[in-house]
Amino acid sequence: MPYMQQTQNTGKKRHPNHSTSSDTNKNVKASPRILFPNHAEQPANCKTDTLKSHQIPQNVQRTPMKKLHTAAILTATIILATSLIVYVWLNHPPVDTAIQQYTYNIVNTYPHDKNAFTQGLAYDNGNLYEGTGLNSYSTLRRVELETGTVLQIHTLEDQYFGEGIAILNNKIIQLTWQSHKAFIYDKETFNPLDEFTYPTEGWGITHDNKSLIMSDGTATLHFLDPDTYQETNTIEVHDNNGLVTQLNELEYINGTIYANIWTQEKIAIINPQNGQIKAWINLTGITQTENLDANGVLNGIAYDPNQNRLFITGKLWSQLYQITLIPRE
Repeated sequence: MPYMQQTQNTGKKRHPNHSTSSDTNKNVKASPRILFPNHAEQPANCKTDTLKSHQIPQNVQRTPMKKLHTAAILTATIILATSLIVYVWLNHPPVDTAIQQYTYNIVNTYPHDKNAFTQGLAYDNGNLYEGTGLNSYSTLRRVELETGTVLQIHTLEDQYFGEGIAILNNKIIQLTWQSHKAFIYDKETFNPLDEFTYPTEGWGITHDNKSLIMSDGTATLHFLDPDTYQETNTIEVHDNNGLVTQLNELEYINGTIYANIWTQEKIAIINPQNGQIKAWINLTGITQTENLDANGVLNGIAYDPNQNRLFITGKLWSQLYQITLIPRE
């Protein structure tokens, strides 16, 4: 996200005890109409079989067809619901909803261009790469980690507001905020190679070596085919309290997705299979030494897999930090 000021029969019913024997046995007395097995007097011309077919003992209750129908529907519903639950459980097993909490320890502090409106950060083969934002000021950079010196730079056209970056297959992908366009560069020369479009806003981007993973400021993460740039999957990011929105800069680290949350001093660690947040990193206080304006928020995550180093910075920050995570009891 760029800056704080932007928002976003009818017929008659026959009585159950009605007997047609009165129509066929004219000599049968009209009363009583129903004869019981233990009745003392039976008409001589009334056959037992006829009585059996038309007489209902008083101690036997007939179950109305409506009740039987209702019971059948209820049973079928229960069976269907149970089957559905089993199917969902088998295909989406329960996840561990215990969310780990981390604080941090600063291992190293490095200089950072305080004029850089950091929107994307990546580390690759000893080089730090950075994407910056703001119209007329958006860039792609290669930066020397130890000194903060900008070694290589490509400037975007003024109408583009640069956003997150990712490095994959010797290419750098850089998003733009509201132009619905991403640019692809040669990693070594920064020469433009291609571009693609997307229907959402562009915020952060990373990859898992199989898919590009993109945020748009909502709770949704989009998975894109790295060759066609077509969407192949989405997940909704959530913790135990519901959806988590404002997902910003992203980094894929050891099978999980790290995500900045815009304007908040914390990072979410996300399960890429189901969107469940596995952990929170609380970075409260890390900017106390910074002279920040309202837009100078935490944004920028990079990881060095060879030395297991985690770097973070922010928009308009004068420093970049290498941190380790400390589990909170």
